[in-house]
Amino acid sequence: MNKTSLSDNTSVFCIRKSEAKMLDHHVEGYLQHGISIKSGDVVFDVGSNIGVFCLRVAQRASNVKVFAFEPIPEIFNVLKANAQLYKEYTIIPLNFGVSDKKGVATFTYFPNTPALSTLHPEQWDDNPNAFKDAVKGTMRNPPNSMKWMRLIPIMFAGLIANHLVKGKQQVNCQLRTISSFIEEYQLEKIDLLKIDCEGAEWSVLQGVEELHWPKIRSLVIEVHDADGRLDKVKNFLTSKGFDKLVVERESGLESTQLFNVFALRS
Repeated sequence: MNKTSLSDNTSVFCIRKSEAKMLDHHVEGYLQHGISIKSGDVVFDVGSNIGVFCLRVAQRASNVKVFAFEPIPEIFNVLKANAQLYKEYTIIPLNFGVSDKKGVATFTYFPNTPALSTLHPEQWDDNPNAFKDAVKGTMRNPPNSMKWMRLIPIMFAGLIANHLVKGKQQVNCQLRTISSFIEEYQLEKIDLLKIDCEGAEWSVLQGVEELHWPKIRSLVIEVHDADGRLDKVKNFLTSKGFDKLVVERESGLESTQLFNVFALRS
């Protein structure tokens, strides 16, 4: 476990220092298009990784409660350390993946790039250039503290991508549903449901029972648009009463299948 400083000198524990800074850069893209954090909000962070998003939303208002879900044990240990480091905030680390039913599933863990660890490695296997395209996007749009990345010739993106996927490991992780946590913690609301779980977003949505959808005020979801999934997610959210939808691609990721979906109720 390492430690690094984010853009505003906030210290965090991490696995890869450069990745922690990239995660912080990534987080800002989620808090727009009407997505807001207010005092007393309840936030579900599905795919918390080391907890940078949790920390940033907790800093935005008083008495924010964040439920942080991270299934990979190595990453979860860092998330838990960050929750303990910032005890003044209410960040509840939960060592579970989130899906449409309870169970156990095999995740692929990438030690060289933990944030891309996934339950669905086929999204990379089926498109060998996808990882390289994601690396290119990162090189073109780095955080301010890592502008030196722009000096690396794009031709090296393939070599970097190959290094990042080296040493991948198979890890068995526990799965539960969103609704099971709503019931366990007797929650009256979820003000923001953020889902960034590397291809498992549809299963996460299916794990919310019908009676619990009215409790959810807003969502931001990273959608991997494979087999028409983006339209499927949009139509599903509309059917649940979310009539304000914004879809965008992050700068630098235009050549990938990654989209951010922002959903709110009027």
